[in-house]
Amino acid sequence: MSYVTPLTLEPQSENDPATHVSRVNGLYDLKKSTVAAVVWNRSIPDSARIWFKWVDANTLPWARMKCMPRDVSAVTRQACDESGLPDYEARDWFIKDVAAIAECFAGVMSARRLQIRFDIITGNACRKFHTDVVKARLICTYRGPGTQYGVLNGGTDPDHIFNVQTGCPIILRGTRWPSPASANIRHRSPPIGGLGLTRFNLVIDAIHDEYDDGQWGHVNIHPEWVRDDSC
Repeated sequence: MSYVTPLTLEPQSENDPATHVSRVNGLYDLKKSTVAAVVWNRSIPDSARIWFKWVDANTLPWARMKCMPRDVSAVTRQACDESGLPDYEARDWFIKDVAAIAECFAGVMSARRLQIRFDIITGNACRKFHTDVVKARLICTYRGPGTQYGVLNGGTDPDHIFNVQTGCPIILRGTRWPSPASANIRHRSPPIGGLGLTRFNLVIDAIHDEYDDGQWGHVNIHPEWVRDDSC
């Protein structure tokens, strides 16, 4: 199975506050002083896209894991095994993809440890546009509509709302980023309550010593807190 294909970058909307890149190493643009969010525009293999659309949602991993970047592949495989995700070629692609994205994010954040979350969302989680209380967060939606974002100018919702395409990772600065960017970007989980849709998200945070609770190196499967805490 092929890995990913960069999407042809269309002219960016003048209202779009995120930086769009066509290669994974473009995510390092988050370090630029003027960048508050980076989207990696890519197209995942058709076989993986179709598989995620039709695989039984009850078998998708629903977990929280803390580990070193080199261990992401192993703990992701463990989460898939314990959730009963069928052992198809697309599953192997998914495990490799998560590991590759995590490795890049760890480099962007200079992080030795990561928190990996797999979230399953069927309702209106994170309905309000917000900024996460982290230095930065990576979100990639493998099933269902992607994260929404926009610039907040005093109201409760942005004037222009943008949608990340399914399969495309986005990294957003959080409140703990050392210096603010020029764009006041907020994001949310798209409202899907009552639509019969299921979203499956990968969420990655860097674990820095000052925010580490010391509980890492393990996998928690199906924690209840996931239901209302995803974007």
